[in-house]
Amino acid sequence: MDIDSKIDLVCRAPVAEVVTREELKSLFETNSHPKHYIGFEISGKVHLGSGLLTSLLLNDFIAAGIKPTIFLADYHAWINGKLGGDLEKIQSVARGYFKSAFISLGLTEDKVDYVLASEKYDSGYWRDVLGISKDTTMQRMLRCTTIMGRTQKEAMDCASVLYPAMQAADIHMLDVDIAHAGMDQRKVHMLAREVADKHKWKKPVALHHKLLMGLLGPQKMGFEENAADDLAISSKMSKSKPDSCIFIHDSEAEIARKVKSAYCPEKVAESNPVLEMCEVFIMRNGAPLKITRPAKFGGDVEFATYSELAFAYTEGKLHPMDLKNATASALAKILEPSRKYFVKNKELLTTI
Repeated sequence: MDIDSKIDLVCRAPVAEVVTREELKSLFETNSHPKHYIGFEISGKVHLGSGLLTSLLLNDFIAAGIKPTIFLADYHAWINGKLGGDLEKIQSVARGYFKSAFISLGLTEDKVDYVLASEKYDSGYWRDVLGISKDTTMQRMLRCTTIMGRTQKEAMDCASVLYPAMQAADIHMLDVDIAHAGMDQRKVHMLAREVADKHKWKKPVALHHKLLMGLLGPQKMGFEENAADDLAISSKMSKSKPDSCIFIHDSEAEIARKVKSAYCPEKVAESNPVLEMCEVFIMRNGAPLKITRPAKFGGDVEFATYSELAFAYTEGKLHPMDLKNATASALAKILEPSRKYFVKNKELLTTI
């Protein structure tokens, strides 16, 4: 695969931004197997927006020659009060369920390096955390704390202020060429690039994918001053709102129930989570979407591309319930390997 083809593969949707494309090209010109990282707090069950989306993107990255790392951020989850703030439970879930969730999606250990954060931290790492903190104003650090899924107005403990510095230090510690996350992590990646310049460290390319909208539809909670950013972050699929998300091991019946009740206004494609799931997951690699419906409602129809589907929907030629039924069926099929994996490994789900 030539360099331009690699770049096109790495940057295709749902990737929303690369900082910068020119740096990515230079990286591929000098390194055929650049090191990548994406980090996750250990905070419960894995859903489409965290698990399936990551597996799709990492498969593209692997095809382009990138070496991916999934960073299991146990200390970060502890600071953010996940799983009741029980560090031992967080670490147990990280090694068991959480790692297994990605493996069930095809990201096996021969393809992806799994790293538990606390097992990598040493005195040099903490020195870097302090160095980054000294080079960053308190105001800037507080702005970055929104990466924790909290607004700046929420009460936080002192450790939370160190959270962005730790994430920037993670990137340096792992010797990362490509720092990857959702758009909600952009601020800390910009911080990591800035401190890399100051400390003469390797400066990572920052790659951000769009945030998958939750099934509840558009929300605004005040995460950002910018209205568009607030909409994207507040509306994203979240495990803290179980009916806003589809977990990768949900039963076919549960998937159907959740999709049936999802926000999906008639003739509206914008901010429509059901259509978005068709675009991002079902039809991304050229698969068609087949709608099965009675003859009196138009009979069966198949859409070859997402643009055809969206046009038909906005023109009122496709009813929301017909779209939902087809979407739920297609998602259930995509998630079948994970569902079967956890049927065989039921004990992993009981640890969360």
